[in-house]
Amino acid sequence: MQEQKLLINSKRLKETIEKFADFGRTANNGVTRLSLSKEDVAARNYLVDCCKELGMSVKVDDVANIYATMEGIVDKPPLVMGSHLDSVKKGGRFDGVLGVIAALEVARTLHDHHIKPKIPFTLVDFTNEEGARFDPAMMCSGIISGKFAKSEMLKSMDPDGVPFGQALAASGYEGDAVNRLEEATAYLEMHIEQGPVLESENLGIGIVEGVVGMVNYEIEVTGESDHAGTTPMRMRKDALFAATDVIAELRKKLSSLAEDLVYTMGRLIVTPNIHTVIPDRVVFTLEARHKDPEVVEQVVQTIQALPDLLEGCSIKTKKLWGRDTVAFNSAICCQLEKSTKELGYSYKKMYSGAGHDAQYIADYIPTAMIFVPSVKGKSHCEEEMTPYEACAKGVNVALDTVLAILSEQ
Repeated sequence: MQEQKLLINSKRLKETIEKFADFGRTANNGVTRLSLSKEDVAARNYLVDCCKELGMSVKVDDVANIYATMEGIVDKPPLVMGSHLDSVKKGGRFDGVLGVIAALEVARTLHDHHIKPKIPFTLVDFTNEEGARFDPAMMCSGIISGKFAKSEMLKSMDPDGVPFGQALAASGYEGDAVNRLEEATAYLEMHIEQGPVLESENLGIGIVEGVVGMVNYEIEVTGESDHAGTTPMRMRKDALFAATDVIAELRKKLSSLAEDLVYTMGRLIVTPNIHTVIPDRVVFTLEARHKDPEVVEQVVQTIQALPDLLEGCSIKTKKLWGRDTVAFNSAICCQLEKSTKELGYSYKKMYSGAGHDAQYIADYIPTAMIFVPSVKGKSHCEEEMTPYEACAKGVNVALDTVLAILSEQ
């Protein structure tokens, strides 16, 4: 007979999700909780109180990342679980915060059942994951993993001209660099999918094997401005006409590379943007994402193969930024799959198209992620929704995986 699985308190989980949503809840039942805002600080204070009620020790590093630790029997590097509390403007109640709440519920379940973990269990809240107030996204997991220089990040300003360093000092959560997460047995992050795949395939769990690589280019088309009424069509150097031809050609070629390649032309700037003037300059962005580095390289080659001149207009391309595909730890992914199967939940293995703190932490700590479905794939909006039952399934998988990892120590 199969051993009965330990499960979390799903009613408490729902109540906790709604409690955290009160910190910045919007009129349309979304959340605005920008990093280090008063709403974020209030949520942090509540999180710290919850953790201290469980007897967890709380430390904060020099960039306001919070670490709440349940003492282990053996003094070894901790098993870490968490995500972030900050949101985008008019975001949802689940993005990011669900990963922190999941870690809290795991800790509460261990406490409920008087389970002292063999090694320490640490909950983490990473600062400024969204980048909605301060650029870039995943700022503070990036700082502690060596991706960003702290000195530069402190200068990053919000739209009101407040530097990150000033907001950090004012928050009351500027701790000590000695508290940074430097080593751990494993890092586990639960998140909503932020896409429609799990729901469309009627699946309960996504076992995230990594984060896809991506590349972002800016393409500039330059022509000549002339009067829209007096210049014959054959004599025009219309930058917008040339740009639309380039866009059409790129769509044709990129669509043939790989079925699961996603690409977006999300920004288009037309100059002078006057209806009586032929455009002389168009700048647009092209972002592409795929897990296979060879496919990403094919995208780059396609962009670089664009002609220098089209319809009398010059074409220039510039790489803005990119990132390599990050593969998560295979052993942890296997345990996530085992736990999911034993709990009787449907699932699929998948890669994340969005960025997460986990991709930076994976550079130096064995890492994996769990996805739960997003209704209609919506995220970063007030309509964002994941059924509470689906949230509970994800946390149950996390709990079972945590217990399995602890038992191996």
